Amino acid sequence: MTTNTASALTIAKAINAGLRRSLENDPKVLVMGEDVGKLGGVFRVTDGLQKDFGEDRIFDTPLAESGIIGTAVGLALRGYRPVCEIQFDGFVFPGYDQLVTQVAKMHFRSGGRLRLPMVVRIPYGGGIGAVEHHSESPEAYFAHTPGLKVVSCANPLDAYWMIQGAIESDDPVIFFEPKRRYYEKAEVDLEDRPDLALHASRVIRTGSDATVVAYGPMIKTCVEAAAAAAEEGRSLEVIDLRTLSPLDLGPVYESVRRTGRLVVVHEAQRTLGIGTEVAASVTEECFYSLEAPVIRVTGYDTPYPPARIEDQYLPDLDRVLDGVDRAMAY
Repeated sequence: MTTNTASALTIAKAINAGLRRSLENDPKVLVMGEDVGKLGGVFRVTDGLQKDFGEDRIFDTPLAESGIIGTAVGLALRGYRPVCEIQFDGFVFPGYDQLVTQVAKMHFRSGGRLRLPMVVRIPYGGGIGAVEHHSESPEAYFAHTPGLKVVSCANPLDAYWMIQGAIESDDPVIFFEPKRRYYEKAEVDLEDRPDLALHASRVIRTGSDATVVAYGPMIKTCVEAAAAAAEEGRSLEVIDLRTLSPLDLGPVYESVRRTGRLVVVHEAQRTLGIGTEVAASVTEECFYSLEAPVIRVTGYDTPYPPARIEDQYLPDLDRVLDGVDRAMAY
């Protein structure tokens, strides 16, 4: 008799379940941040954890991101595996100094003798009608920093397993969570771990006419665009990067060599974004396979706009399809 271990979970609940599993498996795992305890975080991602694991392992911090990161550094050096929650993406910058000058360099600086097994969870991206500093996409800052691993989940299955993989890692991991997708639900097998490494990209829809690459909140948009394109007889292959540092571009190269066209999509600003690196790498590796320039569909090079006009800033299905049209026009 087989046991059904699958459950329908939102991304928020899947991260909660992943944190719970890690806390159960390793007494050195701690969760810390602003209001993560009794309140369960502003998005309720840590709901119920303090009640079950106690205030010594799930604890609230002052409103001081530099203090959160600095405290986590000390805990990690003493053998703990702290998981820090940064309440909103735009709040991470007071802790940025600690992350790039201490966390990212400790292993290298010590000649490999010291490790910092810590995770920094950051809800990121727009689409929730928030005020200033609550809808940033700062992932390129961290992916540009040697010594930091950077990942982004896009669905409940990845949310559940990737948070566990990040906590198990001996390297510091910046874990980006697409906040506007927190409450989207899917089936998650809580026991059957997928045979996919933390730092691996994945083809989530096969196609033959063009390759569309994205991550985090844009994956759903790109899948919807591929479905719309299929109704017009156009076949799009969609790849979820999942990991931004290190980038796993092997599946992208393989896909582009078949389709000859690439569209890269992300919410963050265009200039020097993740899409720029993907475009340059694909051009170097697949130049003779390309039938068109690599097209980027991104946010604009402006500060994130007021919530009332954010829909005009964020890439949507029509902008993705327009990018595909431009690629196919060559």
